[in-house]
Amino acid sequence: MPSKLEVVPAAAGKRLGAAVLDWLPPVTVLTILLAVGFAGITRSQSGGFIVYDTSSVVLFGGIGAGLTLVYLLVLAALEGRSGVTPGNSLMGIRCTDADGYAPGGGAVFLRGLITGAGVLLAVIAAAVVVVFQWFGVALLVLGPLLFLGAAWAVLVVLSNAWDRNGQLRGWHDKAAKTLVFDVKSGRNPITTGGIAGPYSFAPLDLPPVQQVASPLAGAAAPQAVVASPQARVPAPLAGAAAPQAVVGAPQVAPGAPQAVIASPQVRPVPQAASFAPPAASAPSPSPSSSQELPHPDDDLDRTQVRGDTNAPVTVAMLRIRLDDGRDIELDRTVLVGRNPSGHPGEDSVQLIPVADPGRSISKTHLHLLAGNGGVWVTDRNSTNGSAVTTPDGIRTALAAGEPTHVRPGSTVHFGDRSFYLGQA
Repeated sequence: MPSKLEVVPAAAGKRLGAAVLDWLPPVTVLTILLAVGFAGITRSQSGGFIVYDTSSVVLFGGIGAGLTLVYLLVLAALEGRSGVTPGNSLMGIRCTDADGYAPGGGAVFLRGLITGAGVLLAVIAAAVVVVFQWFGVALLVLGPLLFLGAAWAVLVVLSNAWDRNGQLRGWHDKAAKTLVFDVKSGRNPITTGGIAGPYSFAPLDLPPVQQVASPLAGAAAPQAVVASPQARVPAPLAGAAAPQAVVGAPQVAPGAPQAVIASPQVRPVPQAASFAPPAASAPSPSPSSSQELPHPDDDLDRTQVRGDTNAPVTVAMLRIRLDDGRDIELDRTVLVGRNPSGHPGEDSVQLIPVADPGRSISKTHLHLLAGNGGVWVTDRNSTNGSAVTTPDGIRTALAAGEPTHVRPGSTVHFGDRSFYLGQA
């Protein structure tokens, strides 16, 4: 496990200590009750046959079996929901699924079935002995079976010591797809957002927001604008009959230089934004006393058009094409996995679930963040890892928790699945 994730696999000794503490109460109770039951067996002879009275075995054995079953069900439910058992709590370890969350009842049942297979076989043999009344060979049969069952359980619990992948999983863990972590030496993944933790692995690639002052805001004093001979008052909107003169302003002979002094009724428009035809010069008022120039934003009824509105604006949208044929347009932040879910603070992310019968991908396998003309891809410490193949055919494995920038035309592999990154 990468050190930055702060999770520590449980050692074999702590696993064995927790298992002994969990199994000791039911084994002790069952052994005592069965011993009392066998001690109460009476033998009598009737019609030349020896008859055994096994009512005590049935009574005390049934009580012991019932108590053991209730204990195991409560233990499995507790461990399935929180990864906690009495032994786990005392030894400071937690059982989780492959993503670091609570393992679930099915996984716990499978782990317990594999670990206690030998003991279960001995219990079945004891029932057979009682049914067929083979009490003469009971000790010869049950003694070795109980010893072999206990030895098998210890061997399974310690089997992670032979795991080549950092002693991470035992035989029962591999079958149930579970992990066991030391929460005294490291972080408890169940309560802190799984193996990946509550961290956001997205790169901080956005520049800070800067305040930009408007050139119109805070204008000092109204200024009189004197127009050049070419300056014109903007023509009326399309459909108007003819330019209208300003009321109360004397007419000026055509062709003469015109001076325009802004008034509340006539507002000069910069030459770059003017669309008036050359022949449609409107008469302007003659110079008069200087008046206050109103703020351009006060004219709410007029919309100024500038620039070429017919020029198309092209925005490249990033898309992924999954190996199952789905084509999906990406949002800003995306999570991909078997059943992806965001950490606290990741409620508005796009979730892309991917079917995986072979369970080669994790529940939340990849974190995608669109930016810099491509996508930042982060492997959220998946079990089977991820890789990227660039357009030139170079394949590179992704380091867990490290964002990698992937450009369009690349293929991202995660578990046994993959997707192609392109643009719309």
